[in-house]
Amino acid sequence: MFSFSSIFYAAEAILLGFQHYLLTLGITVLIPSIIVPQMGGGNAEKATVIQSLLFVSGLSTLFQSFLGTRLPIVVVGSYAYLIPVTSIIQSSRYSSYTDPYERFVRTMRGIQGALVAAACFQSAMGFLGLWRNAVRFLSPLSVVPYVTFTGLGLYHLGFPMLAKCVEVGLPGVILMVFISQYLPRYIESKRPIFDRFSILFSVAIAWLFAQLLTSTTVYKYKPENTQISCRTDRAGLISTAPWIYFPYPFQWGSPTFNAGDAFIMMAPALVSLFESTGTFFAAARYGSATPVPPSVISRGAGWLGIGVLLNGVIGSVTGTTASVENVGLLALTRVGSRRVIQISAGFMIFFSIFAKFGAFFASIPLPIVAALYCVLFSYVSSVGLSFLQFCNLNSFKTKFILGFSFFMGLSVPQYFREYFHGGWRSAHHAGLFSDIILVIFMSHTTVAALVALFFDLTLSRENDETRKDIGLNWWERFSLYKSDVRNDEFYALPFRLNKFFPAI
Repeated sequence: MFSFSSIFYAAEAILLGFQHYLLTLGITVLIPSIIVPQMGGGNAEKATVIQSLLFVSGLSTLFQSFLGTRLPIVVVGSYAYLIPVTSIIQSSRYSSYTDPYERFVRTMRGIQGALVAAACFQSAMGFLGLWRNAVRFLSPLSVVPYVTFTGLGLYHLGFPMLAKCVEVGLPGVILMVFISQYLPRYIESKRPIFDRFSILFSVAIAWLFAQLLTSTTVYKYKPENTQISCRTDRAGLISTAPWIYFPYPFQWGSPTFNAGDAFIMMAPALVSLFESTGTFFAAARYGSATPVPPSVISRGAGWLGIGVLLNGVIGSVTGTTASVENVGLLALTRVGSRRVIQISAGFMIFFSIFAKFGAFFASIPLPIVAALYCVLFSYVSSVGLSFLQFCNLNSFKTKFILGFSFFMGLSVPQYFREYFHGGWRSAHHAGLFSDIILVIFMSHTTVAALVALFFDLTLSRENDETRKDIGLNWWERFSLYKSDVRNDEFYALPFRLNKFFPAI
């Protein structure tokens, strides 16, 4: 017989899992909304791709929580794949198809083939231990800009997306801050309610307000882009989504392979490894776990590659990455439960199959989701700065490495972003090399991590004093899985699988 307390905790876990599910909808809806129309697809194809991406995200999250890092991590679609996917869409071999649906299917199959190749690369990096060997060179000093830019580098998904409908987005971010930070000070309760469930409260109120504006004539004469961003009835998902649909392998046909496309797609797979590793460190910090051992990070990277493979087989237009916003939610709720994440994965799979219900929640205006990002990304950025406590900030070498990596992490991607939007790809005929360069150097996390790691290795490993300045004496004991007995508590595989797949 269940006690009242057990029922209460189960209900709380379900609500927390549902919050994590709501957060995944932002990037899950955004990427297909950008890509599918360029491919020639309509609202029906967009709804199917969103369902497929959500389904794979749910499966990948389960894989990650049971067999990957075992951290409370949610796996979602990756924004880093947009440039290679766009390059494939604009390829001349697909321009000859005049029928939009046929062009969509042919393009999708080409993207699927490239994703399968990228998945092989990413899985090999993880399961063969190559990424483990690379991560072992990190120190607390190089982790600071690495993790900080994991959150800070996504600023374009914050206020710029919110401002596309400021009358809905701005109240959303004000509500989010007020409910999570101020309301608990004025309304006391035995258990945290407002800060723990601020996502549900904020989304419900802002969504209701957006629905009120939609039902009036406020947007009647507004530009089409404004109506798409602000109105609750312009997503085109509820009317086109079927009641029940099970995403299945090769639903668009067999993948087609092109060597150039496959090579380009490996660049975002590498960027995804960088960004996901920063997210792993942040999740471990907020989950009160020990710093993630390199072998566990490599294991998680391998399972991310399996997620990319599933996206390629089912047809979801992008690869996978660890969700930054969901790690921010760990900090906001102060609940780093693996079980809650598994419940959210269950919601993702359920609503991807029962598509009509999922489309209802997916029709939340993106500026409301961006309002949540403004708060959650800031938590991930700040946890990167917390690693400074292990470094000597009186050292001028430490100051230089930090300052230079932060500055270049902002400046270099901005340069490539300006040239990307200014027609640089067109001027260079969107070549193989140019796309690879753009993908890598438009990632704030990748640039900041590489710059910090280079100067960390060349300037701060000379003697015991400099190693102490960068926190390496404390950090080294976490570089091997067996060096800390607590690692088994957080990262050991279930069902005694560690005996067959030992972490090094």
